[in-house]
Amino acid sequence: MRGLRDKVAIVTGAAHPDGIGGATARRLVEEGAKVLLTDVEDEVGQAFAQELGALYQHHDVSREADWQAVVEQAVRTYGRLDILVNNAGVGTFADVEQETLEGYNRVIAINQTGVWLGMKHAVPEMRKAGGGSIVNISSIFGTVGGFGASVAYHSAKGAVRLMTKNAALRYAKEGIRVNSVHPGFIDTPMIRPVKDPSDPAMAATLQAILSLTPMGRLGKPEEIAAVIAFLASEEASYCTGAEFHADGGWTAA
Repeated sequence: MRGLRDKVAIVTGAAHPDGIGGATARRLVEEGAKVLLTDVEDEVGQAFAQELGALYQHHDVSREADWQAVVEQAVRTYGRLDILVNNAGVGTFADVEQETLEGYNRVIAINQTGVWLGMKHAVPEMRKAGGGSIVNISSIFGTVGGFGASVAYHSAKGAVRLMTKNAALRYAKEGIRVNSVHPGFIDTPMIRPVKDPSDPAMAATLQAILSLTPMGRLGKPEEIAAVIAFLASEEASYCTGAEFHADGGWTAA
C-alpha cells in the first residue's frame, strides 16, 4: 500500500489477533508501518505485539491520562505519529428501557468519548509531522436502527460518524484526513456468542443476520483491515469526512 512504509500508527483495541484491531495492526505491520497496539488485555496484547514485532501499551481509551501516555510513547519510541485507528469498543444488547445508566455511560465513555480523546491528543503530533490519517471505527449501527436494541451502542456509533465529519472539516486544510469505517457483522470474538449452536435464540439471531446480509455471510476481520489500511495510506489522499461501509450489502437495501 503506497505511503505506509515507516509511518507510525496507533491502533486501539488491538490485543486479539482475530479481532478487527488485531487484523489491522497485522496489516499495517505487513505494509511496513511501525505500530503501537493498545488494549486493556495486557497478557494477550503483549504476546501479539511481540509476534508482530510491534509495541504494546495498556490503554483505557476512556481515560485522558492513558491517551496522553500512549501518544507520548509512540512519539518517544518512533519520533512521530502519522496514523490513528480508533477501534476499541464494547457493546450491549439492552434496548431503551432495559439499559441502565451505568451501562449506557460505560458504552459512551469507551466507544464515543474515547474516539474524541484519541483525536484530541493525536492531532497535535500529526500537525508536527505535516499531516496524518485518522480512521474511526463506527458500525452499520451508527447509520441504521438495527433490531431496535443496543441503544447505547447505536448512540455511540452514530456520534462517531458525525464526529468524524466534524473533525474532517476542521483539519482538511492541515493535511489531516479523518474518515469512518462502518463494518457489518464480522466474525470476531465480539460476535462469537451468536454462533453458539446450543442456544436456539442465538441460532435464530445468526440466521436473521445472515438473511439480512445480501452476501449471506459474516465478514472477515482481514476484510475490514484492508479498508482501514487503504484509508491510512496515501492512496486515499483525497478521502476525508467519508464513511466507508464494509457490510456485505446490509445498508444497500
